[in-house]
Amino acid sequence: MKTLGVRRGETGMTMGGTVIGIDGHLDLAMNALLWNRDLRQSVQTIREQERGMTQKGRGGGTVSFPELRRAEVAVCLATVIARTNPAGGAGLDFRTREIAYAQAQGQLAYYRELQRQGVLRLLTDWPALQRHMADWRADPTTTPLGIILCMEGADPIVEPDQIASWWEDGLRVVSLAHYGKSAYAYGTGVLGPLTDEGRALLDRMAARGVILDVTHLCDESFWEAVERFPGPLLASHSNCRALVPDERQFADDQLKLLIARDAVIGSVLDAWMLCPGWIRGETKPEVVGLDAFVDQIDHVCQLAGNSRHAAIGTDLDGGYGTEQVPRDLDTIVDLQQVPAMLQARGYTSDDIAAIFHGNWLRLFERVWNA
Repeated sequence: MKTLGVRRGETGMTMGGTVIGIDGHLDLAMNALLWNRDLRQSVQTIREQERGMTQKGRGGGTVSFPELRRAEVAVCLATVIARTNPAGGAGLDFRTREIAYAQAQGQLAYYRELQRQGVLRLLTDWPALQRHMADWRADPTTTPLGIILCMEGADPIVEPDQIASWWEDGLRVVSLAHYGKSAYAYGTGVLGPLTDEGRALLDRMAARGVILDVTHLCDESFWEAVERFPGPLLASHSNCRALVPDERQFADDQLKLLIARDAVIGSVLDAWMLCPGWIRGETKPEVVGLDAFVDQIDHVCQLAGNSRHAAIGTDLDGGYGTEQVPRDLDTIVDLQQVPAMLQARGYTSDDIAAIFHGNWLRLFERVWNA
């Protein structure tokens, strides 16, 4: 497809022929704090350290800081994530919002310490993001990796008014729920509307300028949220229900609403969201390739009639590893196969640059300069 209405400008190609990327969703701190991964090490080193572990995703990681640099991922939306579950549980689940808050603050502390060391750079406004991209283009080998702080599921916000202190901490993007019900909305796997606190939180977010990430919202909570929330929207890591039928993906009418609101939709590399009928824990990666990921990007572009709303939101290492990614992806570096695949479908270099980083930049420029 040759898309129309693309904003012309820098192609984003590096001297080595790769395309600069912005990833809309990576759970970096979760991998460090909950899985005890030293992300300064190579993916191969981390895999060796986890050899023999039986937990899903162990020994099969795809993301670390060296690989992000090799992949030319100049910026990512990096999460803090902690859910509440009164029954306790393990992993991401904590009994109270106070405990979830403390866990999320610990994840923020991880990012801050790596910023102090010069490994990461927390970006909170448009001038900082502009400067960072200029630095990366000039020297991608030593420029810190850029991160924009986002929250996946809002349970670490103890009460709606606390969004003010989270803003001061650098939080710029919030999703209301993850899997199951949060204090604020219903997410993947459950059905229901926003809660009263969810409606109040949306009002506080709009007043503060926080971006709403609609990813994981069930349909009822989605439609209520986008009707109530007047501020900017994005879908950090969401695929298309028309291609892979499941309530976790967005239907075309939802995608069209996001496009009309000038949102950006990051396509996901989690294989069960790329392959109809995938059974987690049983289906093998051999059945799906990166071409299915390109199909997701292309579907958004076809709905929009241009390439201004499709983007990358890999969600790699989001609780899984190579056992649940396309067969032709070993690490995040393999994202660089995608530009040639898009080009083969008629996408121009400007289209590809928009999809890989330009659309995320355009959204944050618009929002942060408002």
